[in-house]
Amino acid sequence: MRSESLEFLQTLVETPSPSGYEQPAAKVFREYVTDFADEVETNVMGSVHAMLRGSGDGPSVMLAGHIDEIGFMVTYVTDDGFCAFKEIGGHDPQILPGMRVTLHTLEGPLRGVLGRLPVHLLEEEERKQVVKTHKMFIDLGMSGEEVKKRVRIGDPATYAVGFEPFGEGMAVSRAFDDKMGAWVIAETLRLVKDAGGARGDLVAAATVQEEVGLRGGITSAYGVNPDVGIAVDVGHATDYPDVDKRKHGEAKIGAGPVISRGANINPKVFELLVQTAEDEGIAYQTEGAPRGTGTDANAIQLARGGKAAGLVSVPLRYMHTPTEVLSLEDLENTAKLLAAFVRRLDSSIDFTP
Repeated sequence: MRSESLEFLQTLVETPSPSGYEQPAAKVFREYVTDFADEVETNVMGSVHAMLRGSGDGPSVMLAGHIDEIGFMVTYVTDDGFCAFKEIGGHDPQILPGMRVTLHTLEGPLRGVLGRLPVHLLEEEERKQVVKTHKMFIDLGMSGEEVKKRVRIGDPATYAVGFEPFGEGMAVSRAFDDKMGAWVIAETLRLVKDAGGARGDLVAAATVQEEVGLRGGITSAYGVNPDVGIAVDVGHATDYPDVDKRKHGEAKIGAGPVISRGANINPKVFELLVQTAEDEGIAYQTEGAPRGTGTDANAIQLARGGKAAGLVSVPLRYMHTPTEVLSLEDLENTAKLLAAFVRRLDSSIDFTP
């Protein structure tokens, strides 16, 4: 991976952006794509649309990768300065006690700890149960008076961990879901630009609030109004212990992007993605999605009178934890696949099933 792209990936995933608070990550995305987009705009929801104008004789395409991450929100502060919180997006409550977090305030970030009673002080029955969120709190190590000066109700928090390469071409970080998707669509835009552009307009849409209801995807798909829309998101890798492939299918890290097929996916888009991967010699995997996919592809497919929708996923281990794991090569290959797909589209293609 080229150094500028790797730096962009690390900066993007480490920049805090819980759902509803995506502005810092949106700024990082805007600054990166400005060098190769013809037009960059931010809509009232906060989603960023970077456009590369086409020659005019091909379908318009929107690629969507959401820039929001899961996190926490302060809902109450005790007189002693301990902050009650609620979850933004879905978390595994079993991993929360003892985690370090960063609380993002108007005056700047504060280090916090997710506290609860230690196991020694729990009743026997309590030790067998998963702790409830309302039984935890954020400890900022400050007096109640100081906390109430600096913390406002509604301030967000994120896990206090960042990006780190490890193993054989792997990386670990919080928030790969789905800021790695925003990275992929930005890189796709760059690759298409470097290759001479496409026949139709291409919009890379860094969408907001996916984790709380696909809200940015809904508004971007309506506003951009593309002919074709592809969501880029993470998918569950099933290549580690205790995953039942009969229930969850097979997806391996390092084996390439996963192309979805099913009710949420336009059949022609699926076949063209597969054909592109095979023609370009890009390793790929497929998954069956019999219903909605729970991604921005849902929003794209149902926009206005309906759109030709697709979903390309990157296999991810340990989704919605502070230690999400993926292959950097899978990221690069996803961008290469999408760039080649966009460049081969022309006005002769009919996406009607």
